[in-house]
Amino acid sequence: MQSDWSVDTKSQTLMNAMLLRTSSTGTEQQVSIIGKLIVLLLGVAILSLSAHFKVPFYPVPMTLQTLVVLLIGMSYGLHLGGATILSYLLLGAFGAPVFSGGVGFVYLVGPTGGYLVGFFVAAAVLGFLTERGMGQNWVTSAVLAVIGTVIIYALGLSWLTSIIGFEKAVQFGLMPFVFGDCLKMVIVTLSIPLAWKLLERLR
Repeated sequence: MQSDWSVDTKSQTLMNAMLLRTSSTGTEQQVSIIGKLIVLLLGVAILSLSAHFKVPFYPVPMTLQTLVVLLIGMSYGLHLGGATILSYLLLGAFGAPVFSGGVGFVYLVGPTGGYLVGFFVAAAVLGFLTERGMGQNWVTSAVLAVIGTVIIYALGLSWLTSIIGFEKAVQFGLMPFVFGDCLKMVIVTLSIPLAWKLLERLR
């Protein structure tokens, strides 16, 4: 019998829609644990690489970490996205060179610690909202990109403020990155709905 790829995308994440196959009887096949593990490891690897990949940008170089975090949250979903970011943070805490400026638990609780925690919270929130149908068009994708970015900076600046004060936190922890993160939000806003459209054409 002929099979198709027509998955109900209203409650699907992009990654599940790519991995799930619906048979001709309409029974969805479950994504295997091995498949999820491979996707998780791939996400951790890409996020780790993004921390060390700097794009020349004014006034300071821009890393791709927040871009990757937003993409993971909006394509992996709540559980897989959260597990991916948590795995990344644990690797760094135990000494793996996955962070952009240091290793170990001491770095995790240092000045950038709030941003790293923000990565996890942002991915989880975006995953939760994505599983409820957001992110499949330009408008909701833009809303999610803004929400994720705000969460990262809210937690990051809050922690940094406790260390160096609010004015310096904004000066060094926000202002140099505004233009770069606006560009990242545009990329996310365009790329996720485009991925959904491409997936739909392949079905």
